[in-house]
Amino acid sequence: MKAYEKKRWWKISILVAAMFIGAFSLWYTRSLVKELAVQEDKKIKLWANATKQLSTASDENEINFLLDIIKENETIPTILADENGQILSHRNLDSLKSLDSLYLVQELAMMKEEHEPIRIEYDPVNHRYQNLYYKNSFILTALKTYPFIQLSLIAFFALMSYFALSSSRRAEQNQVWVGMSKETAHQLGTPISSLREWHNLLKETEKDQQEEILKEVDYDLRRLELITERFSKIGSEPILKAENLDLVIDKSIGYLRNRVSSKVNFSIDIGQPGNWAKINIPLFDWVIENLCKNAIDAMDGNGSLRISLNHDANFVYLDITDTGKGIPRGKFKTVFKPGYTTKKRGWGLGLSLVKRIVHDYHNGEIYVRHSELGKGTTFRIVLDAA
Repeated sequence: MKAYEKKRWWKISILVAAMFIGAFSLWYTRSLVKELAVQEDKKIKLWANATKQLSTASDENEINFLLDIIKENETIPTILADENGQILSHRNLDSLKSLDSLYLVQELAMMKEEHEPIRIEYDPVNHRYQNLYYKNSFILTALKTYPFIQLSLIAFFALMSYFALSSSRRAEQNQVWVGMSKETAHQLGTPISSLREWHNLLKETEKDQQEEILKEVDYDLRRLELITERFSKIGSEPILKAENLDLVIDKSIGYLRNRVSSKVNFSIDIGQPGNWAKINIPLFDWVIENLCKNAIDAMDGNGSLRISLNHDANFVYLDITDTGKGIPRGKFKTVFKPGYTTKKRGWGLGLSLVKRIVHDYHNGEIYVRHSELGKGTTFRIVLDAA
């Protein structure tokens, strides 16, 4: 699966998970609200019944028992009013605000809208009664609004995460495009500089001695064609063919060996000949070139670079080992991200480009197999055997 497809499915999975969490939270909280509302309804009816019986109770124990029931209500705001609507008493309201009669009238109006009053008849003969008005406790009210606050927060953070990811992705894409333009200039710079030198040398060389120089000019021109072909394949589906990697690697290293410091010692170790894999030679040659140049930079142009090839029934294994600075274990994955570089003037595209070519275009894998600070690094490429 291509990288962008994995990112797409990852985003969908996160969205589905967030929706599930939100829906479950909403359902669970609503269940709690219903249960608490039932409990409060039972509690207020018990309180009303105790208030009613208190008016006719004569036994001291009974009175104390009923008073205990009344005192237990410490959460549900209530107002007791007579049949004419005159407020007689209140409970669990703001003690300071309750000194203002207008506040009590407003609270009474709210309670009338929220719940039907409980009628307490204390003189049935004369049809004397009181009404107990109440509203939901602060906890119940908070629980009712909590799911919507939670969902709003989830939506807010999801939106912020989306914008952050989009911004990060745009920044990464911009970095890749900048890196690609610099990589293009870098790739073209070597053969162009070489052609310029051959051109100057041709002017100073006799005609009968120009044949060798023209061969080198022809090689650099073919190199320019290869670079053009490489860049033309980025973004399109390349054609993969079964190729003998033994020969491909030998040719790639042969080109590099003549164009880097003589202090770099190249060696090719083919454990089992006949390492065939489906590749696109121009792109895969670019992978080898980038990995080798990266290794040479890590060695400061002085050290040993070993390329090892091996295979089994299913896969071909290519290891590139240098004797450079090494990579900290915590950076084994970071080195493949765009922008990562240890060079002062680098643009950090080489290894990112390498991974994209191996993973996206060749369905292979590349990773840091081993690295030790001060001793060197081994990169491994795994391809399907052809």
